[in-house]
Amino acid sequence: MKFLPVLSFPIARKLGHSVGEFVKSADFQAETMAWIARNTPVDAVLGPMDLSVEAEAFGANVRFSDHEVPVVTGQLVEDEDAVAELAIPAADAGRCSMTVSAVAKVKAMDVGKPVFGGMIGPFSLAGRLADVNEMMFLLMDEPETVHALLEKTTSFLSSYAKAFKAAGADGVFMAEPLAGVISPAALEEFSAPYVRRLVEGVQDATFPLVYHNCGNSVVKAADAIFAQGASGCHFGNAIDLSEMLAKAPSGTLVMGNVDPVSVLAQGTPSTIREAVDALVAKCGSYPNFVISSGCDIPATTPWENVEAFCEAARHSMPEAIDRNQ
Repeated sequence: MKFLPVLSFPIARKLGHSVGEFVKSADFQAETMAWIARNTPVDAVLGPMDLSVEAEAFGANVRFSDHEVPVVTGQLVEDEDAVAELAIPAADAGRCSMTVSAVAKVKAMDVGKPVFGGMIGPFSLAGRLADVNEMMFLLMDEPETVHALLEKTTSFLSSYAKAFKAAGADGVFMAEPLAGVISPAALEEFSAPYVRRLVEGVQDATFPLVYHNCGNSVVKAADAIFAQGASGCHFGNAIDLSEMLAKAPSGTLVMGNVDPVSVLAQGTPSTIREAVDALVAKCGSYPNFVISSGCDIPATTPWENVEAFCEAARHSMPEAIDRNQ
């Protein structure tokens, strides 16, 4: 595996779907993932990085937009009592059934490449339910409340990942970005054990879990992150990816980390090629390195920039990538 960008939203836009339409339609998502598989040099197809789906299933309010990813608004749980009363939804609650259905539809199309479901991580989901800012206070003042909430988010996410697996997905891509803005000690206490539980309960030899964290604290937390056991780890552009590659087990894929905004969305084909070449110069000697965007690529990214990214990746590692064509 050498190229795995997070392409869903700009491709959906190319196919004529607004973000608001795309995140609510299994058919549009399946169409987009199939197009990516058939028309770009990706090694696998990722479901959209919509981190509102699982919080909405719990009952959180979500604001939708035609141009931006959905945003969770308000605070669903405020204290220990609210966490105790919080019901764990079924794996098919809300739009969860739609995202699983989209993966099943793509698998039925026989696109010839692995298809991964997209989901949020346990600590990031807890932060959306409790409000991200309030979560920072809870970590210090009520850690037992945070752990109680994490038990519920982890239980739900385990069922959700297994639903993707039952639908035929070849793996899951799990985003845990909120764990990247807390201290390494807090990550080790409040995120890593729950991610590890998901990995141990879901991942097997034919169903990998890819862990995404785009925070700037991941290098200091590298030991805890890699000890979670995910088959692959995807990191954002806030770090020097070569530092994580130097720390990674040789059997763990390390993916990233071209800046999706300043380089891919706001750059030019020329600056994109320069960024990819610079990244490969630093990381290309590692056999477990996979070129990717640092996070999801904005829907408004010009199409010529998406093409330039694919071409730059193909040029930088032609033999590995051309095998996928």
